[in-house]
Amino acid sequence: MIAIGPERFLEMLAGFHAMDEHFRTAPFERNLPVLMGVLGVWYSDFFGAETVAVLPYDQYLKRFPAYLQQLTMESNGKSVTLDGARVGYDTGQIYWGEPGTNGQHSFYQLIHQGTRLVPCDFIAFSETLNPVGRHHDLLMANVFAQAEALAFGKTADEVKAEGTPDWLVPHRTFEGNRPSTTILADRLTPETLGKLVALYEHSVFTQGTIWNVNSFDQWGVELGKALADRIVGELERADEGPLHHDSSTNALIRRFRQTRVRR
Repeated sequence: MIAIGPERFLEMLAGFHAMDEHFRTAPFERNLPVLMGVLGVWYSDFFGAETVAVLPYDQYLKRFPAYLQQLTMESNGKSVTLDGARVGYDTGQIYWGEPGTNGQHSFYQLIHQGTRLVPCDFIAFSETLNPVGRHHDLLMANVFAQAEALAFGKTADEVKAEGTPDWLVPHRTFEGNRPSTTILADRLTPETLGKLVALYEHSVFTQGTIWNVNSFDQWGVELGKALADRIVGELERADEGPLHHDSSTNALIRRFRQTRVRR
């Protein structure tokens, strides 16, 4: 609210509310969070996809994938059901990503032609906040082209028809049939951002319900914190003193102490 002002903040809350109501009232076959959540379970548990790439084609959303990492992995990174039984299936997915065309020159190669299945969420906007010539049209063309290429690829016959030497054909063939979802909104506004956040939040809840896990506890982050409280005292005390960890942790603590003493 301090950054964008109370009016814009209320618009973001209105976006949250609009998606809340959509999730609450829309039938399953047209319910966006339900569809996204079910697709995630489908790709994860039936096709072995371990990660989801979130690819916003807008620099203002450069930290959105990082936000989703906390939302999704802290919520559904669980290995026991609500009643405490060990699950017999994969839960949670590894979320990661980068803005738009930056990723096209780094990890898109693996998504298109690698051996791992990586479902992708493309996020784009029909109207840019910074109109410069035909730049936005070029950006959007990349969004649609990437989704099309993932879906349909390029056959060996198509590659050969371009006059490609036989030895090079396998290297330029794309299998296709790689899943992606394109979220196309009108414009990136506080209200739209609210809808996007709530969309993913409710999809996480949907997945947690299907997996029968508690999406609202985070016991997994507490052990490290408890151990850190114990270790910090050992790092700061003046005397060497005995250490009661495993051999690797003890060695790291001693090395840290020695380095600090030398300084």
